[in-house]
Amino acid sequence: MDIVLYGIRNCDTVKKARAFLDGRGVAYRFHDFKTEGVERARLERWCAEAGWETVLNRAGTTFRKLPEEEKQGLDGTRAVALMLAQPSMIKRPVLEAGGELRVGFKPETYEAIAS
Repeated sequence: MDIVLYGIRNCDTVKKARAFLDGRGVAYRFHDFKTEGVERARLERWCAEAGWETVLNRAGTTFRKLPEEEKQGLDGTRAVALMLAQPSMIKRPVLEAGGELRVGFKPETYEAIAS
């Protein structure tokens, strides 16, 4: 199974997800948003599958620092544009494994991949 973990190298949640996968001997490729970016088509697919509200990290510092007018009236198109311009606004990590998508890290949702 091809497994790709997307995120930012120094993100604590990404570190937890990587440690979880590493600790169980799961082979995966890590894709760092900061250095490698993310393609529009992939981001749009994630938003279609999981919902842009799930993929957009509203709790993060990058989003919170936006001017209020940029936060108002968000829709899928504007959310994708924000995330493409500032990949730090993508909720982390995003895991693609065997055609499945997981946004965020919870050990219980990663168990099926590890077994």
